Amino acid sequence: MNTEARTRFETLIERLEAEDYQVYNAHRRESWGAKFLTPDECTRLDYDEISASTVFVAFPGHPASPGTHIEIGWASALGKPIVLLLEEGADYAFLVRGLHTVADVTYLTISDTESLADEVITTVNRLARNATGS
Repeated sequence: MNTEARTRFETLIERLEAEDYQVYNAHRRESWGAKFLTPDECTRLDYDEISASTVFVAFPGHPASPGTHIEIGWASALGKPIVLLLEEGADYAFLVRGLHTVADVTYLTISDTESLADEVITTVNRLARNATGS
């Protein structure tokens, strides 16, 4: 993961945690690539963490991240509200672009990291309130 992408992830995680959200993130869990888990370990942990989540937030990736696409599928099958962070002008899989027709998906376009973090917080707060009925 390049420095810009890692900074984007870390900024979003810090902002969400400052709002008292528990953030599950495989990249952080695996020390940003320094301590990979086995396929059996990471698959089970990712699935369990998505199952326990109130809102699922993801960068589908450009080029596509196969693991993230599996996680997006799990989140939609589990009925989780989903926030997908898309790069402006990038091309995404048809099923990512059309996912909103079968799941609760909010698409946010990535601009600068700070304004993106603000948009993500606002969106996650709204979706979490709706999901918990408060």
